[in-house]
Amino acid sequence: MIDFINQNARKIPEWPLYFIGFLPAGWLLYQGIIGNLGGDPVEALEHELGLLALQFLLATLTITPLRRYAGLNLLKFRRPLGLLGFGYVCLHLLTWVALDLALRWGQIWEDLTERPYIIIGMTAFLLLLPLALTSTKKSIRRLGQNWTKLHRLSYVAVILGGLHFVMQEKVWSIESFVYLALAISLVGMRYLWLKRRVAR
Repeated sequence: MIDFINQNARKIPEWPLYFIGFLPAGWLLYQGIIGNLGGDPVEALEHELGLLALQFLLATLTITPLRRYAGLNLLKFRRPLGLLGFGYVCLHLLTWVALDLALRWGQIWEDLTERPYIIIGMTAFLLLLPLALTSTKKSIRRLGQNWTKLHRLSYVAVILGGLHFVMQEKVWSIESFVYLALAISLVGMRYLWLKRRVAR
């Protein structure tokens, strides 16, 4: 079964994943337009977009463990998943700036300097920004091994994203802690692998 998936995964182009990946965003926008996002549609949209961002970023971190422990080779989909995650982070940020705070720049600056969970979320975004900008094949070839080192910033960004998710809740939920635990666990695996590699 694993061999069948690996063989067929090589034949699947990357571009349909971008289209499929952004379908939830279109669906959420449609639900907001027709009034199906509850009493505070902007907050609901902001929350769901942020959650999708975290889910896609966590999905990128599962690619390597699946290959190491299950033999499932989905490496070609890691970049699309990462870019989808960054795309949803941008949509989440845009919703907060344009719809939630209605471009009130004074309030935005105040939140960015005084509200810890927003500071953490913005830090995660800033860490992901250079990764997205250097995700092209040309940039990867030009940077060489430095690209691998640069993209380790994604580990920090994912943990910060999980922490942002926990801190933004008015009442903490099991769901948010599960996401944070997944982020820490997936990054922790990489730390252990790197530590063993250095020790050899």
